[in-house]
Formats: sequence, structure tokens, C-alpha cells
Amino acid sequence: MRHYGQKILPLVHLIKRKKRMEKKKKSGFIKGIDLHKLLPRTSGKAAPPGTIEYIGKPQQMPTSMEIISYGKQGIRRKKITTVEDLHPALSTDSYQWIQITGLQDVALLQQLGELFQIDSLDMEAIANTTERPDVEEREQYIFVVIKSMQIEPQTREIIIEQISIIVGKNYLISLHETPPTLFEPLYQRIVAGSKQAGRFTPDYLLFAICDLVIDNYFSMLENIGNAIETIEDELISSPSPSCQQLIYKLKRQLFYAKKIIWPTREVIGTLQSSLHPLITDNSRNYFRNIHDHTVQTLETIESLLDLSSNMMDLYLSTVSNRLNEIMKVLTIFSALFIPMTFLAGVYGMNFKSMPELDWKYGYMGFWGVVIIIVIVMLLFFKHKKWM
Repeated sequence: MRHYGQKILPLVHLIKRKKRMEKKKKSGFIKGIDLHKLLPRTSGKAAPPGTIEYIGKPQQMPTSMEIISYGKQGIRRKKITTVEDLHPALSTDSYQWIQITGLQDVALLQQLGELFQIDSLDMEAIANTTERPDVEEREQYIFVVIKSMQIEPQTREIIIEQISIIVGKNYLISLHETPPTLFEPLYQRIVAGSKQAGRFTPDYLLFAICDLVIDNYFSMLENIGNAIETIEDELISSPSPSCQQLIYKLKRQLFYAKKIIWPTREVIGTLQSSLHPLITDNSRNYFRNIHDHTVQTLETIESLLDLSSNMMDLYLSTVSNRLNEIMKVLTIFSALFIPMTFLAGVYGMNFKSMPELDWKYGYMGFWGVVIIIVIVMLLFFKHKKWM
């Protein structure tokens, strides 16, 4: 993490930095977070446990399936339309990575569950996109639910997506709502290492997917850290009410990120200590590595939360100091006008026996006394270091 401190720069650098801050504020800051996946929901119907029912945002695109076969026979990637098309692929010795995009087709999910003998409770969790990150170890497979967080380039909003993964003996099924562009670099890695594609066993592929998701956590936190640094610089130079709103939004995003990453750490911890035969010793070492990464992300979140809280205190302190400076100036002006008001009140009385009223130089004398009093008071304030 970078040090967030006050930097004393020449005036020209301050001006340039202010322009950079305005540019970042317009284009670089995270502007929101999709709360849909953070609020657990149910269908509201009195359905028995294990009932598959899609719970999530309505999707316009139809459910699509793609299968990636890799092994000694090379790599093949093709789209399929029905679950029955999976039968020939599963009868080969190659590893199969089945990607299913779109979860609103309940009939397809039921067929998938019957083909791979997936527990009905797990199928219910797949269809509910507000599930908490979790891992379930069954006799024939391992079921994992994780949450990905990505920054949408156009809207600068954090998009949260649930990724459900089923790991079998020679297959891995990943289910997601939108096209899995996040996994494209992983596919390219498999292609690049086509001669050693056999090392991408389903448990290693599970590790690689979790690793990609956690790397995106770091990218998001880095963006938030840069935003915090920029806001802190602005708080020191010229705080404004918009800073308070940005700080609050960043704190809220950090709390939401913590709510997702905390159970993800438990999922990775379970996988690294699992004795399930589908998890090899080599993969356990990899899971131990990304478990350390999840701990690091949580520590980073805690640090950023502390920084954001300190920035809120800094903002309130800065605003209070500015208010005190304004009140001090107003108080000095009021103090200077008190003797003027007193003298004007005395000579504004309608008494005929006041000798100064008939004095030829009375008006000039009045202003002379006033000016002398003001100068004496200013010197006194200066001596006391009140101004």
C-alpha cells in the first residue's frame, strides 16, 4: 500500500495535481455498486426444499452452453444447445470444462442435475443468485459458490456476479448469469500450454478460476485506494461537500466488499484443507497460496476502512477549522466596531449641553479618536497573536 500523507509541492504542481484530480473524479472513480447480489432473497413461495427456481435479475439473453475439451487429443471448443449433447463429451478421456451462461432456464438446470446426479439443494443454490459464498463436498463432486466483483468500464460501477462451480472426476461445470469474459485469459492459458493441457485437471481449473476472481478483488481495491488518496489530497488543499459524499460511498463499497470476501476466505480455507479425493496435494498448495491472498485483501479492506474513517474526521476537522477562521475574522470586525458604535451612540443623544456638539473640529476629532482606537486594538490583537 502506498503512503497516504500530505505532500508539500510548489504552487505549479498543486495546480497540475488539482487538474488531475478533477479528471479522475470525472472518469476514474468507482461510482456505485450493484447491491442485487448482496441482499439474500427467496422466491416468496411455499416451495419444498430443493425446488429449482431462478432468483435474480431478469435476463434478456437465452441460456447458452459451451464445452471446452482438452487433453492428449488436443483442445476443442464448441457450443451446444441441449443437455443431451453432453453425453458424447463425457464418454471421452479428455477433461471437460462446461460453461453455462444464463440461469433462468429451470428445465435445463433440472436436466443438468439429473445427468450429473447433482443434489437438489445444490441446484436450488445455483438458481438463487443471492447465495452466500460456500462450498459443499459431496461423494461424487464438489460444489463451490463464489462471487466475482468487476468494475464496469463505462458506468464505473462494481458488478457482482455469482459463479457456481461443480467439480467432478474429469469435468468442471461453471454456471454464471452473463458471458464469462473473466475466464477468457484462462482459456488462452490452456491453449498456450496445449502440450501440457493434461495438467489442467478439474481441481487445478477450480483453483485457476478462484485465482482470477481474487485477482479482480485486488484490482477493485487498488481503484478504491487511488480514489482515497486523491480525495485526501483534495481534503488537505480545498475540501468541499462533494468530498464527504465520495468518502461515504467509498466506505459503503468497502463494507460490501468485505461482506463478499470474508466468506470467500472460508471457502478457500476449506478447499486447502479438504481431504476429498478430487482435490490433489498439489492443488492444496495452490489453494493455500490464494488463501493468503484473500487474507491480504481483507487486511487491505480494514486499512482502507481506517483511512476512510480518518478522512471523514479530517474533513470534519478541516470544515470546523475553516468555520473557526471565519468566526475569528467576523469577531475581529465586530470588536473593532464596538467602540465606534459606543461613541456614535453617545454623540447621537439629543442633549443641548454637550460641549463637543458646538466644537468646530468635533467631526474630525470624532474620526481621529475612532482611528486611534482601531489602530490600538489591531496592535493589541497582533501582540496576542489573535490575527
